Amino acid sequence: MDLAFTPEEQAFREQIRAWVHANLPADISHKVHNALRLSRDDLQRWAKILGAKGWLGHGWPKEFGGPGWNAVQKHLFEEECALAGAPRVVPFGPVMVAPVIMAFGNAEQQKRFLPGIASGEVWWSQGYSEPGSGSDLASVKCKAERQGDKYIVNGQKTWTTLGQYGEWIFCLVRTSNEGKPQTGISFLLIDMKSPGVTVRPIVLLDGEAEVNEVWFDNVEVPLENLIGEENKGWTYAKHLLSHERTNIADVNRSKRELERLKRIARAEGVYDDSRFRDEIAKLEVDVVALEMLVLRVLSAEKSGKNSLDIAGLLKIRGSEIQQRYSELMMLAAGPYSLPFIEEAMEAGWQGNFPGGLVADAPLASSYFNLRKTTIYGGSNEVQRNIVAQVVLG
Repeated sequence: MDLAFTPEEQAFREQIRAWVHANLPADISHKVHNALRLSRDDLQRWAKILGAKGWLGHGWPKEFGGPGWNAVQKHLFEEECALAGAPRVVPFGPVMVAPVIMAFGNAEQQKRFLPGIASGEVWWSQGYSEPGSGSDLASVKCKAERQGDKYIVNGQKTWTTLGQYGEWIFCLVRTSNEGKPQTGISFLLIDMKSPGVTVRPIVLLDGEAEVNEVWFDNVEVPLENLIGEENKGWTYAKHLLSHERTNIADVNRSKRELERLKRIARAEGVYDDSRFRDEIAKLEVDVVALEMLVLRVLSAEKSGKNSLDIAGLLKIRGSEIQQRYSELMMLAAGPYSLPFIEEAMEAGWQGNFPGGLVADAPLASSYFNLRKTTIYGGSNEVQRNIVAQVVLG
């Protein structure tokens, strides 16, 4: 196992770093480094910049218009983007549904949907969870009834992240009630502008409406929007979820936020407190350990071996680290980390109070928001059971 980067890989890193430095808008980077609210325009602007370069689908093979990078190159690209203050690529299109369309869609579907994803022009949403189907995703009830050359979809999806911006949504729908629950699920692509689609925001504890309910009331979906075979959607869903859970780990963002934590601790005068610095050190050890786990996977892939089946482990550790650094940031700022002030998430907002720093304003909101990480993408309790079965045997 070789965890060191080669001279060629280091040169690739430098090329990526130079390009990102030259092309990442400064106002977007400022917002990311200070955890300020990113608008739809901010996210779409960066996506289109990457799309014009052919890098929005940076994990795509060349045959589908991607750069054809290997696992190490993809990791280096993601790391340099994160450290520079680039927003996370909204994953639902390029990271999640695109690989499903590539692997299981037909040629016409690939030609129809992939270009809009690659360019950043089309915003995709994910329709998986339902009020009674979260970690137990196989129990979805949203129904699609086939009538001639179309499906009629009725039901509800919930916790749809950024669904208020969605133009298309990929959904797990119930097409059969026979046999095991997993065997009656299909994978549909639905135009969110279709009559009968209603999006309702869910206001969260941090005051944001990041997630939504999506309702389907007799929504007509053409038969050609079915991916693969009817009732085989569970296979496609598992393929997608492996990408989601690895993406959720996001070790590169944790490395960036670790440095932000140190800046806040120094500015607030708590970095010299040995007990607080011990907590930062513990977190840094966890971040480095997670990075080593990621590099082990990359090393295995680079040497042609089967990569470790540890998507669940990456999700568990990555999500816990995100919660921990947000908690330490808020503790560092103490009473200056203002809760429940929505305006604090806007760039340029200044707290009218003595001693508070601009960087402190969003800390409580970020803390509250990141409570979700150990629940979404499959709760950590469920992931531990999966790890026990798959990895430990």
